[in-house]
Amino acid sequence: MSTLALLVVLLLFLVGALVVAALFYAAYRRPVLTAPLTVALTGAAVLVAMVTTVASAAGR
Repeated sequence: MSTLALLVVLLLFLVGALVVAALFYAAYRRPVLTAPLTVALTGAAVLVAMVTTVASAAGR
């Protein structure tokens, strides 16, 4: 995998981590939305799926 592909995966991970944190914070501030941990874990699962897809595509 090239350095550029690794950098893109790292940046995608960092942005995704910020999104997961924002989801967790929003659910924590408004508990009526849903359980904060469930929202954060769902966002993390989506992030892992995206990073895996990008990494496998870059490895070809």
